Amino acid sequence: MNKENKRTPHSKSNPLKFNVSEESKLMEFLMKKLDGISRNKVKNMLANKVVSVDGNRTTQFDFALQPGMVVEIGKPTAKERFRNPWLDIVYEDKFLVVINKKEGLLSNGPVNKKETAQNILNQYFIYTQQRCRAHTIHRLDRDPSGLMLFAKSKEVALMFEEDWKNTVYDRRYVAVVCGEVREKDGKVASWLKEGRDLVTYSSPTDNGGKYAETYYETLMTHKGYSLLELELETGRKNQIRVHMADIGHPVVGDVKYGNGDNSLGRLCLHAFKLCFHHPIKDKDMEFETPFPAVFGKPFPNN
Repeated sequence: MNKENKRTPHSKSNPLKFNVSEESKLMEFLMKKLDGISRNKVKNMLANKVVSVDGNRTTQFDFALQPGMVVEIGKPTAKERFRNPWLDIVYEDKFLVVINKKEGLLSNGPVNKKETAQNILNQYFIYTQQRCRAHTIHRLDRDPSGLMLFAKSKEVALMFEEDWKNTVYDRRYVAVVCGEVREKDGKVASWLKEGRDLVTYSSPTDNGGKYAETYYETLMTHKGYSLLELELETGRKNQIRVHMADIGHPVVGDVKYGNGDNSLGRLCLHAFKLCFHHPIKDKDMEFETPFPAVFGKPFPNN
């Protein structure tokens, strides 16, 4: 038997291995070695990140193989098999999970309400046989999307709660707002108080609510719209949405505080940056995610 055709039994600890003897594209190589397999099945294998070349996983079907390389086919880990239309797991360790939440998903809620980020994570923990529960460290409203942080224990969640300002040292958002913001940057400050009608009211003087500051930077403007980067000095409920309405530039798609403009079909607010000091590992962790593609539609040259 030629060395290039030698295969080892396929198990969790012993993946299929193939030695490359001549130049080839990965798709054709796998179809030849796995005689009878369809192109769609190979594509699924690649999408599930079970194919490695020289120890590095790849999803590239036209990866250029060279003689001497080794192609391995393993099995996806539980995390890689996890698929949910509402969220993606960005980072995970024994203590924390960082997710990218889609718009329309509640952060948490009743246990019997399946479509919350917290409940989806709890199902994932059961699936991966982790003896933990998801503890909400901070929340996003249902309609904004973006990065969120959960702890796997109440003890770790309390570490963030006890020193939030120093532990979570940078959180930023991007938003599409109505109107062309002329200032390059600015600050909005007011007292915010939620009324009995569950609407947050803003006042330039103390109205018995909580003081809030929002800093913004104008990234782009075009034909009646602006793309802003926003940083919160405080984290009050609906703070960005209310403050943008205060300065006459409500967030596009904001039914509650906006001007009726829903031209992009969603609330255009996304938490794109999250930076915190890991209380257990004692190191800074920084995460960013691209803003949704729909946010770029009003800006053809972005």
